[in-house]
Parts: sequence; C-alpha cells; structure tokens
Amino acid sequence: MAPPSSTTVTNQESQLQTLNPTIIPGLPNDLAAIILVFVPYSHHSRLKSICKSWKQFFSSKTIISLRQKHLPLSTLSPLLCIFPQDPLIASPYLFDPRNLAWSPLPPMPCNPHVYGLCNFTSICIGSHLYVLGGSLFDTRSYPLDYPCPSSSAFRFDFGTFSWETLASMINPRGSFACAATPNLDKILVAGGGSRHTMFGAAGSRMSSVEMYDIGKDEWVPLDGLPRFRAGCVGFFVGNGEEREFWVMGGYGESRTVSGVFPVDQYYRDVLVMEMKNGGKWRELGDMWEEGERWKLGKIVVVEDGPSEAPAVFMLDRGDIFSYIMASNSWIKETSLPRKTSDESSVGFVALDGELHVMTHLNGVKSKECQRLRQQKRSATMLVQIYHPRTKSWRSATTRSPFHHPLDFKTAVMCTIRL
Repeated sequence: MAPPSSTTVTNQESQLQTLNPTIIPGLPNDLAAIILVFVPYSHHSRLKSICKSWKQFFSSKTIISLRQKHLPLSTLSPLLCIFPQDPLIASPYLFDPRNLAWSPLPPMPCNPHVYGLCNFTSICIGSHLYVLGGSLFDTRSYPLDYPCPSSSAFRFDFGTFSWETLASMINPRGSFACAATPNLDKILVAGGGSRHTMFGAAGSRMSSVEMYDIGKDEWVPLDGLPRFRAGCVGFFVGNGEEREFWVMGGYGESRTVSGVFPVDQYYRDVLVMEMKNGGKWRELGDMWEEGERWKLGKIVVVEDGPSEAPAVFMLDRGDIFSYIMASNSWIKETSLPRKTSDESSVGFVALDGELHVMTHLNGVKSKECQRLRQQKRSATMLVQIYHPRTKSWRSATTRSPFHHPLDFKTAVMCTIRL
C-alpha cells in the first residue's frame, strides 16, 4: 500500500477558485476559504449544514492542508480523540477543550466475525489517526468466549474523512507500549498480550517488539523485551543517533491468592532500547521502593519544544507526580483540586502542554455536585487542567455526546492538532 497521498497546496487552491457554488457571496473562493479555515476544526461538522457550498468546502480534501499552511502551529486546534468503546460499532469523537465542542468520526471498517475490541492503541501522526491491535472475541475461534489478540491496523485520514486498512502486525497484541519516532515516519510497539477488559488477570503476555514503516506500509521485527510484559507505556527520548525508546511499568507473571484468584505482578523498573546500537535493551532499575506504591499510575508525556527529554507525569490516587530521569524516581508535582469518588475511572491526557484530568460530575467529591445529581447531568464531565510551567489549575465542564457516562477505565484516547 502506498503512503498517504497529498495534493500540492497550489492545485488545491486552484480547485477552490473553480468551486461551484460560491462559498461566500461577493468574495472569491480562495479568499473565502482562508477566512473559513480560521473556524476551529471541531465546529466544521456543524457548519456543513449551513448551505450546499459550505458542506462541499468543509468536506473537501483541501481544508486540512489550508489550515496547516495559513494557521500557525499554536493556533491549530489541539483535539482529543476518544474511543468510548468498541470502534467497530461505536463512533469515536473529537473533543475540543478550548471551545468545549464535540465532533463525531465514522466507525472503523466492520468485520462480521469479531466483536468486543478493547485494549487497542490509538496514535495520531500528522493528519492521520492510527488504531493498532487490541483484544477481541472471534466467532471463528474456539472456545467462543475466550478473547484473542488482534494484529489489525487501521488508519483514518482526516483529509478524505475515511478509514483504510493497513498491513497487519507480525504478532497480534493488545495492552502494549506504543510511540511514534520523533521524525514521525515510524511507529514502534513493544510487549502486550491478549487480556480483555471483561476478565481480571487472565490473558497471555509477550515480549516481542516491532516497528511499522509508514511510507512502506510494512512491519519489521526488533530485539524483544528482556521478559514478558503487558500493560506498559512507551515513549521516545532524544533525537537522531541518540534516540532511545523507553518502556515503563506493566505486568508480567501472575500469582494466585489462596490458590484460586489470579493476581498480576506489576513491574517497577524501566527498560530502554538504544536505537543506534541496533535496538539493544538496558535496564534502569526500580522507580520506587518496595511498599511505596502498588503499580504505576496513569502516564502522560508532554513533548514541549525541541528539548530532547520530554516531561513525564503520573496520576496516582488524586496526586500528580513528575518523573526525574536522572535519578529514575518520582516526585510529587501537585494534587487534584477536586477529588474523585472513583479514582480508577479517571481520564488523564496531555494536550497542548497541559495535563487534563477528566471525570464525571457525579463522581466528584463535592457538596455542590451532590446537589446536582439529577439523571440529566450523568453525562456531564469535569475537566481539571494543570499547567506544569505556571503550576496553576483551572477547570471546565462539558456535556458529552454519549448516552451514558464514559468509562475511562476502558476508553482509549489520543491527541491531535488539526
């Protein structure tokens, strides 16, 4: 499969001039297009219903490239892509925290033989959204109620507003570490297994590592992890020949309590792959002492400017910690202004250099929220936003488009600029 095709901006603008009907009466189409590209991307789906010419313009392939050409990077809309459940049957949504606006995306291509896709990974590169792997049920497998990992890979093109199927991974996997290289031409995945959200500590684990070449649409195997690991997170540190791929946390083998209940054994260490040495791994040791915490919390990575070392943050029991790479340890950064009653069902993402903590209003410990527990507010979300540089908090509320409260324990999220 060929890499994502792109038409030159010159050809796209010439197409705008010949667009029929006129976008804005009294103005040439190229000037009208420049005016409309300043409208936040999250509002485009609603503006399509204004008139026929606006529907044609906001549905065209030129809108993304025009925004990237005429708008500074800082003014492009930082959006959060949320998969509330199985993307084969439920549409993902884009959420714009600046304008508190929601916009739906079409569901992924449906496979009639599989269902219940979860624990997949989504990652955005440029104007493309990738969905990789996961765990699902397959009606062609036996036993029918036993989940199996998926090797499927899909890509959504915001220019054409459509999905396409990519080359499958060499090894099927879910709950794995994933990151894009700094030059954004490759995707690396590590570890994973077959665990499904319907089961506790069941499922397989694996140690294989592979890299996807976006231009060639092919996967190549790399040196595997030192041991089986699933449920881990990954990110890149450095650029050029000094580039490294870091893997944190996750779980490996499981033990049983009273010989009956399986319990995961979580890792406390960090593994680093040195890309310049052919992908050799080294271990950095444990990030905390025995008894300090049970497992790694929710992790986000803030890529801020040209710095070689990204900022890594962890949300754990209502507190946010900052990772110190030099000492391989965590220090407390701040605490949530408003605690949550269900700390496991909290969304944690890094967007536009800020940390966003998302939960439902009926899950926040507050006397004010206790007076607002009407059923109509069950889908209202509270977004608490922390700025690491200014050490300041702010908050906002938004009514989600979902018919039920979003379960952040199973929802999959990633960020994109459009």
